[in-house]
Amino acid sequence: MDWFEKLNDYFPIHEMKSKEHMDLLLKEKSDVYYKDEGIEHVMMYAEFESFIFIDYLYVSPSSRGKGLGHQLIEKLKGKNKPIILEVEPVDYSDTDSKKRLHFYKREGFTHAMSIGYNRRSLATKEEEPLEILYWSPTNADEETIYKQMKTMYEDIHTYKDEQIYGESYQDVEEVLSYDTEREADNIFENLKDRN
Repeated sequence: MDWFEKLNDYFPIHEMKSKEHMDLLLKEKSDVYYKDEGIEHVMMYAEFESFIFIDYLYVSPSSRGKGLGHQLIEKLKGKNKPIILEVEPVDYSDTDSKKRLHFYKREGFTHAMSIGYNRRSLATKEEEPLEILYWSPTNADEETIYKQMKTMYEDIHTYKDEQIYGESYQDVEEVLSYDTEREADNIFENLKDRN
């Protein structure tokens, strides 16, 4: 199974970019967008001057719980920049989503409570809310993370979207919001309360 098949089998359709999209990013944004691939993992990420965005992180089922995910995150932490990623809201009937959140909590990631993220999937045509998690070696505030997410969305998620998909993703202002008063449950707290 090649790297794209591994990602496509693991991630929900509404989260997946097409192979053409990822290939274009790897080719035309090779100074920003990277693939870290091994027999047991695939990590797609964008490294900007002031932050890193993890687009996809897959560890094969046979290697989970053996420290490989931790090693991959530590490799990125070694670059000494904030690391941002998107996750599905926790689904308590889906053990993978709970395990994913436990993993990121153990790795020191914080839930961005002030950032709202709701994107319409071009694949499903449905609104898909996602949560933003981040780790920062300099204790970056959520407003900084929000601005970095906007940069990433415009440079990575919507890169040549109309050419690739025949339609555009929503404008960044429709997808991302920043509200210090945002009423949101802390997913990490909810996770702790339900265990």
